[in-house]
Amino acid sequence: MYFSVIIPVYNRPSEVFELFTSLVHQSYKDFEVILIEDGSSLKADQVAMKFNSELTIRYFFQENQGQGFARNFGMTQAKGDFFVILDSDVILPPDYLKNLDKAISDRKLDAFGGPDAAAEDFSNLQKAMDFAMTSFWTTGGIRGKLKDPSKYQARGFNMGVSRKVFETTGGFLDPKHGEDIEWSIRIKKAGFRLELVAEAFVYHKRKNTLKSFSKQAFSFGRNRVNVSRFHPEAIKLVHWMPTFFLMFLISIVVNAIFVQVFLIPHVLIFAIWSGLVIYQASLKYQSIVVGDLAWMTSVIQLCSYGAGLVYELVRKFYRG
Repeated sequence: MYFSVIIPVYNRPSEVFELFTSLVHQSYKDFEVILIEDGSSLKADQVAMKFNSELTIRYFFQENQGQGFARNFGMTQAKGDFFVILDSDVILPPDYLKNLDKAISDRKLDAFGGPDAAAEDFSNLQKAMDFAMTSFWTTGGIRGKLKDPSKYQARGFNMGVSRKVFETTGGFLDPKHGEDIEWSIRIKKAGFRLELVAEAFVYHKRKNTLKSFSKQAFSFGRNRVNVSRFHPEAIKLVHWMPTFFLMFLISIVVNAIFVQVFLIPHVLIFAIWSGLVIYQASLKYQSIVVGDLAWMTSVIQLCSYGAGLVYELVRKFYRG
């Protein structure tokens, strides 16, 4: 199978360098790279030129339109049988494409989504953010561990579709705002087979600070509501859990100040959850420092996502 690796980028040449380096070391060599510069002022064209002798690269520049439409443009230029869509801040394990090729062939997949992970050399904060985005105690593990892989909704940092899927569905309908989840739902509704491929994971090297991580999680909550414009069923009970968590924390504070009824049981529940998060993260990354940071990023991720969901629902209600 011939893959076309589609990478939109905006002002991040250093990330492209790391991603291209990991592409050079792929054990599976039958692929091309389509790099779409989406209106960047800090361009990655020189980075692409450095890898021209080692990779088949085609570089395009367009005025800023958003990552969804940049990906669409890349797919119109692609020559491959199957399009692999990656964000610029990921790094691929050496057998990524090899594992993906086998999964597509063995499972007769039309599309896929892959999980993300933290590499050993990532910073403590990057590992903590990885935990907050993938742990059972924060997201239910829905970004990478599902009993039924067909229930997975692919994310744009690591997903892919066949040429037929793209030509039939038309690609992304939105430049951002949950465009990957919306397309995943539409792909399945069109009758195509989209599943999680757990072995096709990427190392997601987020550059967030705690502040930007909070803003990102807030936008994820808003994005889920945006997806519901196209698919009303997109908001399920699991997506309300962060809002319930936020309300629970607010109730503890209000209870402590004004009511002081059932305060101890509520605090005990939060303490147990906190202990489980710190223990599991510390065990996973062999670091109590990461465990403590993971508690912080987990609280931030849940509260910000929950607030974003409510905020956008209220806006949607007042817009009619």
